[in-house]
Amino acid sequence: MWILWAVTALWAASFSLIGEFLAGQVDGYIAVFIRMALALLLFLPFWRPGRLALPKQLALAGIGAIQIGVMYLLLYHAFLYLNVAEVLLFTIFTPLYVTLIDEVVFQRKHLPWSWWSAAALAVIGAAVIRFNPLSDDFLTGFFLIQGANLCFATGQVFYKRLPLGDERNQIHVFALFFIGATLTTGLAMAAFANFSMQPATALQWGILLWLGLAASGVGYLAWNLASKRVNTAQLATMNNMLIPAGLLVNFLFWGDQVDWLRLAIGAAILASAVYLASLKRRLN
Repeated sequence: MWILWAVTALWAASFSLIGEFLAGQVDGYIAVFIRMALALLLFLPFWRPGRLALPKQLALAGIGAIQIGVMYLLLYHAFLYLNVAEVLLFTIFTPLYVTLIDEVVFQRKHLPWSWWSAAALAVIGAAVIRFNPLSDDFLTGFFLIQGANLCFATGQVFYKRLPLGDERNQIHVFALFFIGATLTTGLAMAAFANFSMQPATALQWGILLWLGLAASGVGYLAWNLASKRVNTAQLATMNNMLIPAGLLVNFLFWGDQVDWLRLAIGAAILASAVYLASLKRRLN
């Protein structure tokens, strides 16, 4: 669990950085492709394709294409319609998607009700923290974020269930994850990008380097490795811990107003969800 907490802290700044410095200034297709390509470059030196059978190689590349390739294409475009707080709000359904996909797709008929309850608690806690009046473009943004949530949830569950060997072996094949994401975002960039909106400042390039190497490269490896160590409910509920973390980052760095009472109540509900999810310790 500590790895999921650490990655949550790593990702907390990403929403603000995208919303403040990239959205509307750097084309979303270009930004996502650069981010995925940088992460791929980080893992290419470690790539040992012979460690994995071809069907599993294709599966891992497909997971990367969905979990972060398509997900980020949808997420970056959502920032054109929503502010950072609204994006955070609309991610609250991810725990339910994780739990639902794990049960339906993998036919886990005996998934404990405590896990469903933990996922529902995570949604309630996040809603308490972040439910505010919405902007006029909220419907378009809402559907974009739900698509992103479904992609992220699907990738997490499929990675958790895909046999990839021990953690050392996963590091040696993880380049495939970003090959899938890079190919997907590269095709989208070639087809739809506005190349007049390329990153032009040192700050924008610095943010993309951080997002590509640290938030994406290190972050997704650590998150997916940890997903194999925890049960489905723990994984599901941790998806919403990013909401209070992201709000705190917005407050500390950008001075956004925070309703501390709602934050405290919502965070307590989220903590209860994580505790409930952790009652069944076996890995599933």
